[in-house]
Amino acid sequence: MTDDPGLDDSEADDGPGLDDGPGLGDDGPGLRASLEAILLVADEPVPEVLIAQVIERPRGEVAAGLRELAAEYAADGRGFDLREIAGGWRFYTREDCAPLVERFVRDGQEVRLTQAALETLAVIAYRQPVSRARVSAVRGVNCDGVIRTLVLRGLVEDSGTDSETGAILYRTTGYFLERLGMASLDELPDLAPFLPDDIEDIEDNERTRA
Repeated sequence: MTDDPGLDDSEADDGPGLDDGPGLGDDGPGLRASLEAILLVADEPVPEVLIAQVIERPRGEVAAGLRELAAEYAADGRGFDLREIAGGWRFYTREDCAPLVERFVRDGQEVRLTQAALETLAVIAYRQPVSRARVSAVRGVNCDGVIRTLVLRGLVEDSGTDSETGAILYRTTGYFLERLGMASLDELPDLAPFLPDDIEDIEDNERTRA
């Protein structure tokens, strides 16, 4: 997107701002709303260039808007920060709020896991370390959101990355064993034979199609 040579001096002096017009047509959301909406659902840092493409705004304008939002959140003392990490932007809980979040997740959310969460947890327990793609292949649905919930509950944790694909691998935690009253994973019931044996073939086919 290039600058319009027809702009007069007064228009040219007004730099891009968070409350400027919409980026997706005359009746679309403004810059602030567009940035916040995308970042709210992101489960990993989102590059500026991708955001610019999605909301159809110049990358420089998007970068300035992100930095302005980050400064605003910090100045307001919000419970979250907007950080630029690993080549992208993402919302994070403020460090001094971490104990509250942990208490909320572990103690304030003592409710029964959903059927989807139980199924996902079972797949991870028997297949660990396992990637999100493999868990989704076993269940036949996207499990990203469920895995995030299990991580927040302290039942599942990051276990490094796959050497071939670079995908994040997940495993169960000591808290998982504690909640089930087990000393080790060796005490898990023998349910592994009931899980699909062709997951590797499924993933190979998916990579071939991609």
